[in-house]
Amino acid sequence: MNADISLQLQQQVQRAFEEKLALRIVGGNSKAFYGCPVSAETLSVAEHRGVLNYEPTELVITVRAGTPLKEIETLLDDEGQMLPFEPPAFSEHATLGGIIACNLSGPRRAYAGAARDYLLGCKIINGKGEILTFGGEVMKNVAGYDVSRLMAGAMGSLGVLLEVSLKVLPKAETEATQLFHCSSAEAIDKMHSWSQTPLPVSATSFHDSMLRVRLSGAGKAVIAAVNHIGGDAMENADQYWQDLKEQRLEYFNTEKNLWRLSLASDVESVIVENTDEDDFLYEWGGALRWLKSDVPAEIIQAAVAELDGHASLFRPAGVFRDGEQSTIFQPLTPGLMRIHKNLKQAFDPNNILNPGKLYPEL
Repeated sequence: MNADISLQLQQQVQRAFEEKLALRIVGGNSKAFYGCPVSAETLSVAEHRGVLNYEPTELVITVRAGTPLKEIETLLDDEGQMLPFEPPAFSEHATLGGIIACNLSGPRRAYAGAARDYLLGCKIINGKGEILTFGGEVMKNVAGYDVSRLMAGAMGSLGVLLEVSLKVLPKAETEATQLFHCSSAEAIDKMHSWSQTPLPVSATSFHDSMLRVRLSGAGKAVIAAVNHIGGDAMENADQYWQDLKEQRLEYFNTEKNLWRLSLASDVESVIVENTDEDDFLYEWGGALRWLKSDVPAEIIQAAVAELDGHASLFRPAGVFRDGEQSTIFQPLTPGLMRIHKNLKQAFDPNNILNPGKLYPEL
């Protein structure tokens, strides 16, 4: 049946290529809010699901892209394993293909790696309707482009994901979360100093004068780390990190635009007009900062660019107005835009796959 579905998907892309018709790629539609809106014929991969290969002793899983994330996490959990990048779902309908296409990672990302770091290989349909396979099911050093990882974060603009192979890891034996009441400057100093030690830190967050640090690993190692850093033990910590990952905390309940700022972890503050410290939430040791603000995009992006970072409008508060699509993601330099256009031309010469999803020029 799934072979028939992949053939149907291929035929739909081939027809769109021949007729130069745009396609909007959809899985569980749980990330529809992210990126520029695409108005086009729908190409649904939701029925292309199922686990193709999973051998717990090899720490590798290969699945069809339409497989629900919750099914994969349940399967891994039964074997005491997990997706190390702790992906957010935002919906029970989330698919693994959507996670990889958006390169989304959760609280563990700064300490374990991003989604693309665990992508071993993939099978895609390019913009000409050709089925291509990249990578495999083992980690190895290669020269040149790791083409499979180009698909992570491309948001479907380079190809329709059909199959994905990922490295998985065992779950931690023990976890503990410690609380510290401090200022943002003190939190940054603590998180930055911890990052330079062998402490088993697996997540950090700071908001409303409260720093939380999660420690994961062997029992004795976690106990020793707790004794070393101090702080107060947090109750219901698992629920907190789950709610943070899925953006269910009260902080995210806002009618303002939600911005995702990426910058050096030791930057103490980002100065944006008409915002205060309560509008920020820090993750990833300070390298990821969420910002609630209705300040114009160009002002926020300019402020972050001055700090050698970049800002993305992660979740808009309302409908986009004319011209706003160009400011969802940090503007690219001419050199980077040229690379993006060359890749788009190579994979999708008629610009039919999620056109404009990343940038209007693409």
